[in-house]
Amino acid sequence: MALTLSAAPGPARLLRRAGAVLAARPSLLAAATVLLVCVPTGEKDVTAAVHITAADLASLALVAVTAVHLLRGRAPVLGPAACALFGGIVFAAAVATVGSIDPATSLTGFVRLTQVFVLVPVGMLCALRDRTDQRLVLGSFVAAALIQGAVGAHQYLTGTGASYTGRPIRAVGTFGALDIMAMSTVVGFGLLAALALALGERGPGGDRRLRRAMYAAAAFLVFPLAVSFSRGSWIATGAAAVVLLLRADARLAVRSAVLGLAAVVVLVGGLGLGASGVTDRLSSIGSVSAAPDQSVSDRYDLWTTATRIWQDHPVGGAGPKAFQQLRDSHAPLRLSSGSDAADATIGFQREPLLSPHNMYFLVLSEQGLIGIVAYTALFLGLLIGCLRHPGGPGGGPGLGALALLVWVLVDYLYSDIGGTTTVLTSVVLGLAARTARAGTARAGTARAGTPGAVAR
Repeated sequence: MALTLSAAPGPARLLRRAGAVLAARPSLLAAATVLLVCVPTGEKDVTAAVHITAADLASLALVAVTAVHLLRGRAPVLGPAACALFGGIVFAAAVATVGSIDPATSLTGFVRLTQVFVLVPVGMLCALRDRTDQRLVLGSFVAAALIQGAVGAHQYLTGTGASYTGRPIRAVGTFGALDIMAMSTVVGFGLLAALALALGERGPGGDRRLRRAMYAAAAFLVFPLAVSFSRGSWIATGAAAVVLLLRADARLAVRSAVLGLAAVVVLVGGLGLGASGVTDRLSSIGSVSAAPDQSVSDRYDLWTTATRIWQDHPVGGAGPKAFQQLRDSHAPLRLSSGSDAADATIGFQREPLLSPHNMYFLVLSEQGLIGIVAYTALFLGLLIGCLRHPGGPGGGPGLGALALLVWVLVDYLYSDIGGTTTVLTSVVLGLAARTARAGTARAGTARAGTPGAVAR
């Protein structure tokens, strides 16, 4: 009997198959964007003008696939509200770039702002077609957080992390000391996503195993988040978790607060895990107004600097990426030259303070009143739309989008875009836009007397 051997698929055939899969389920590119954030980029300067990561490339691939689907009529057309909100961001950035003190430099900022706040979120909005897609993206947040959390916990326990109070105990994951906030951002997102997915599995039709697994993941992620020693991430995660629990079940929120407090007492007070750093860091949150440390004083001075720049360019701003050029001419004399960064790989470095560390002040100084109005409209539109989305059983994706959006909006009070995890902001905005569209449609159909309709 003659035997026929089938040849293995060639590269061209594999590429075609991969393209067909991505065309059928573009949300895979959104999940890949989140997971690829974990790919180490080495000790590169994350504040450089051009800093493209694997996650950025995946997000641009998502935009390209979405554009093809829109041209072929396979993706939902954006409604007038979405066009107005996202178009306002482009308009504000364009006006600021044209009137910039340095248009050539601002052009790169215009491209980055368009990618982060318009192109990728719109790509996400069109790619996420159902709850399965949304759960896939939330699951990728959990997976990325577990990876970074495991690395960060190991760094703290073995003393191989970034320097904190002179000791190499700060958990930074695979990002390194030059991107000190990245791990806590990923872990905070993953903790909230896990909690939302667990809450979505409550009720008789829920998956008990998935619910328990997500609760366990959220509980584990508390420790690496704590030993990141990031006050900003603690505040943002706590605020978002409160909103998430209240939206899902107010009584559950009270029980969770009691259990969480008990866990902190046992872990920190009883077992002493992270006690030396966590308690000092927590106490510093309450004393920033009375006796702020140098990092807090610098942040206040940077906010003052941004306000002074805006006063000179009130309408259209000084232009994207203009803050770093105007900082020295508008900053108080006491502002430090930079912040310290150190770990076993880079040694000790002094990193310059090139942004106001507040997204709202950054927009105000670089894009003026036009910019702050556009961003406020976008953020409020997404937040209101997410709040209209029903929580409770089966509402895990909607709850997750709401919690992640709240995290971003709170974190923007003391941070801004920049670093490896910036692209995750785009994913969060896309999830929120998808949830807001469904929530707005439900509200509209309820007013019209047609319950249960879902936006398509």
